[in-house]
Amino acid sequence: MTDHPAADANAAMAGIRVLDCATFIAAPYCATVMGEFGADVIKIELPGGGDPLRKFGTPTECGDSLLWLSESRNKRSVAIDLRQPEGAALFKRLVEKADVVCENFQPGTLERWGLGWDVLSAVNPRLVLLRISAYGQSGPYRDRPGFGRIANAFGGISYLAGFPDRPPVTPGSATLADYLSGLYGALGVLLALRARERTSRGQVVDIGLYESIFRILDELLPVYDRTGKVRERAGPGTVNAVPHSHYPTKDGRWVAIACTNDKIFARLATVMGRPDVAGQGRLGTFRERDAEREAVDAMVGAWTSSLPRAEVLRLCDEGQVPCGPVFAIDEITEDPHYRARGNAARVDDPRVGPLRVPAVMPRLTETPGAIRWLGPPLGSDVEQVFGDLLGLSPQQLETLKAQKVI
Repeated sequence: MTDHPAADANAAMAGIRVLDCATFIAAPYCATVMGEFGADVIKIELPGGGDPLRKFGTPTECGDSLLWLSESRNKRSVAIDLRQPEGAALFKRLVEKADVVCENFQPGTLERWGLGWDVLSAVNPRLVLLRISAYGQSGPYRDRPGFGRIANAFGGISYLAGFPDRPPVTPGSATLADYLSGLYGALGVLLALRARERTSRGQVVDIGLYESIFRILDELLPVYDRTGKVRERAGPGTVNAVPHSHYPTKDGRWVAIACTNDKIFARLATVMGRPDVAGQGRLGTFRERDAEREAVDAMVGAWTSSLPRAEVLRLCDEGQVPCGPVFAIDEITEDPHYRARGNAARVDDPRVGPLRVPAVMPRLTETPGAIRWLGPPLGSDVEQVFGDLLGLSPQQLETLKAQKVI
C-alpha cells in the first residue's frame, strides 16, 4: 500500500473523483490538471505493462520514464483488464463512486468492452465522460488512429511551420495537440460539472485531437472564407506584423522582437537610432513595412547583430519594445524570473530522488494546486482503491490477481 500525502480539503477540485483509463498524454493530462487541484485521480492501466507512457521518453533507474514521472503526478495506480468481464464489472463499481472518466481509445473500444456511454451513464447518471480521440466520436474519419503529430498536420498548424521554400516542420513539439486537447478536455469537464449542478445529469465531452489545433489558428479560416487566401509558411515571421520575428545577436544568441503596431515600431526605430524611418518616414505604417518585409527584418537583424543579447534586451526594455530571449531549457532553469515565479518544482521522489518538473498552473491565490507525488509504480494503490474504496477482501483481491483481472 502506498502512503500518499492527503490533498488539501479546501482545494479547488476537492471531493471530485476521476478515473483515468486513458494512455499517453491527451486525456491523462486533463486528469493530471484536475489532480493538481485536489481531485482524487485513479489511474487505471492494463496489468503487466501498464500505460505505454511509462516507457515513452527518457528511461530512469526505476523503470518508468521521466515523462511518466512528470505527467502522471498525483495519481493513484491500479491495474484492471477492462477486456475481461470481471474487469469491466470492477470498473463499473468504480464508476458508481466517480465523477469523471477520462479515456482516449479509438472510438468503439469502450463499447466493445461493454463499457459504452449507455452503460456507464446507467451505472452513474451524474458521470462526466471525457472522450479524446484522433478525429472525434463522429464523422467519416472517426475510426482512424492518430497521435499528436497527425493532429498537428490535419489541424493545419504543421503546414504553417517552417520556411516557404522548405518542407513543413514540427510546430515546436509533436505533442502540442495532446497537451492542448488535455486542456480543452479539462475545460469541457469543468463546464459539464457546472451544468451537472443544475441538472444532476452528466454528459459526454467529445474532442478530436486535431480540433484543439484548428481552434487556435486565429484568422486563418475567416480570411480564407472571405478572400480565398491560403496562408503559407513564413519562417519565424508572422503575417500581420513586421518586424515580428527572431533576430541574432553579437554573442551568438537570439532574441524575439514583436512590433504589433506602428507605435511599437516607432519605439524600436528610436532605440535603433533610426527614428527617421518611423512615423511619417518610409516605414511608418504596417502596409509600408509589409511591402519591404525583407529589408525591415534585415535592418533589425543588423542592429541586433551589433550588440550582445543582454544589451539588446536592456535597450528594448528601456524603450518599451516587446523583446525577449529565445531560451533553451538550460537557460530557462537559470533565469531569475522563472525562479522567482517558481515555474520549476523540485519534487523528492522515493524511486528516483529529487527531480525538477514543470510546476502547477494556473496560479490560484486562494486554492492553489500542488504536486504531492510523481508518477506512481504500476498497481501501487490496489489495496487502497479496491480494499478501502470498494470493500474487497484480501481473498477477493488474490482471486482477481490469480485470474489476471488486476
